[in-house]
Amino acid sequence: MRIALWQTPHPSAGDGAAALHRLEDAAARAALQGAHWLVTPEMALTGYLIAPEHLAALAEPADGPLAQAVAAIARRHRLGIAYGWPERHPDGAKPWNAVQAIGPDGQRLAVHRKAHLFGVADRTRFTAGEALAAPFECGGWRIGLLICFDVEQPAAVRALARQGAQLILAPTANMLPYDDAPCLTLPRLAAESRVAIAYANACGAEGDTHYGGLSRLVGPDGRVVAAARRGEALLMADSPD
Repeated sequence: MRIALWQTPHPSAGDGAAALHRLEDAAARAALQGAHWLVTPEMALTGYLIAPEHLAALAEPADGPLAQAVAAIARRHRLGIAYGWPERHPDGAKPWNAVQAIGPDGQRLAVHRKAHLFGVADRTRFTAGEALAAPFECGGWRIGLLICFDVEQPAAVRALARQGAQLILAPTANMLPYDDAPCLTLPRLAAESRVAIAYANACGAEGDTHYGGLSRLVGPDGRVVAAARRGEALLMADSPD
């Protein structure tokens, strides 16, 4: 399984057209290098730490215009895409911080809603997801989804591994100075549960928040297969069987 981890800054608040254009470019480059999956950062299509009311206004359902646009990109380039966006809550509550996996045929495969919100910034913007999404099958692999702080929780990683996940895709917006998450926590949890983790972090800044980059693929033995530095990157990595 060849995975492309797209380490990129968040778009300007609400500039969905530009975000989709950049996603199209990343998908094209990933496909040319043989990627089966492209993983974006957390909230990659709208921006993350923007005004809560603006974020809520940008929220869409899982089958909304953003999903349809991403599905078209996936079909054009024949690769799966796991992307982060704010999912509209049907009860009018704060949106969920969500990741959706769309297969290379454009079919929606799974949605996970971030269950472990991180700090006041998350809690003022989002409703916590109530359960982990079950792993899905694609290309002979059983794949799970987690978001940022979720993948730092041993119980969450273990739960997906117990359900047969071989690989976890984890869109992330981990900020400085928390380098311990990618550098120490991910290898330990991957090895403990014998599951590979593909961790796509943001880079750059939103206001006073600076994202740490260091996207990486960690094998099920805890070995770091490939890792990015701080800046923009399209990191290609082959997940061990």
